This record gives sequence, C-alpha cells and structure tokens, in this order.
Amino acid sequence: MLTDPYEHFAAWLAEAQGTEPNDPNAMALATATPEGAPSVRMVLLKGHDSRGFVFYTNHDSRKGGELAANPHASLLFHWKSLRRQVRIEGRVERVSETEADAYFASRARVSRLGAIASDQSRLLSSRAELERRVAEYGAAYPGDTIPRPPHWSGFRVVPARFEFWQDMPFRLHDRTIYEPAADGWATHKLYP
Repeated sequence: MLTDPYEHFAAWLAEAQGTEPNDPNAMALATATPEGAPSVRMVLLKGHDSRGFVFYTNHDSRKGGELAANPHASLLFHWKSLRRQVRIEGRVERVSETEADAYFASRARVSRLGAIASDQSRLLSSRAELERRVAEYGAAYPGDTIPRPPHWSGFRVVPARFEFWQDMPFRLHDRTIYEPAADGWATHKLYP
C-alpha cells in the first residue's frame, strides 16, 4: 500500500487516462453555503501536486461565491471503467495570479473569450445573447492576446483527508483513508 496519497492519486489518474473514454480529470466539486446548504457540480482538474488539486472558474459564479463564504470543499473522482473512486476533503485557497495567468493563456482563444463574455451562473435571456457577447469580445481582441478578467481565476483544494475506494466482488469493497499525521499521512482501512 502506498503511504503518500498524492502518489496513490497520480497512479490511479494515470490508469484512468488510459481507460476512461471521456475526461478522466472530471471531478464532482461539492461546496456549501455558510448555512450549510450543499451544492455539487462537475468541473475539470487542471493541476495537482503536493499543494493540492486545482480547478478554474469565474469567482462571481455560484461556486465562487460559496467558496468565498465557506472555503471548504469536497472532490469526487469516479472512474467507472476501473471501478474506482477517490474522495478528497479540505480547505480551499486561491491560486496565485501568476498561475492563473499562465493557465488562462494556455486555453483556446474562444474559451478565453467565453470567460470574459459569460456572467456565469446568472440568468441568460437566450443563447444568441451569449454568442453575441463572445463575438463582441472577439472583435475587441482580434489577436491572440486576451487579458484574463479579474473575476476569473483558480482555486486549490488543500486536502485534509483522502479516501480511495476500489470495487470488489460481493460489495466487499476496499476502502483506504489517508489523514494527516505528525510524520506525513496515516493510513487506515474502512469497512465497506
């Protein structure tokens, strides 16, 4: 059994990249309001290392507002082809401006224009309105240089707990948790 949850995750993600037909980096992101009302949606993992797990979004979106008010989240990766899942819980912090700028610049041009044009999570009168706004910003920024809007950046989930779940016959699943310990991470097994 691996003693480092980041290595464990990297190994499982590498396997999923070879077997999952679509978006092996897709993860369910659960947030909550300050009152504790939960909300969950799918987002894409855009980076991971020993500092945590990164995704990008509009900070004025519903998830951005919930994370600003209650900076804790849970992630769930489910790889059906491997019959595995990983749950991660932790606090949330913003990525640096340098990280956000670098990732934003790596995105496709239309994705960058969409980040500027979209009032994410707000009511939209019609699809034509969104397309008009994207075209308007496309005309304003005809080249490849498109500035990252200040409301668009990334969040990093800093893990406080991992759970690795492997499907087993007769629902006798294998569950391993990692929790912080004085010398790194403590591992434990859970009943299925």
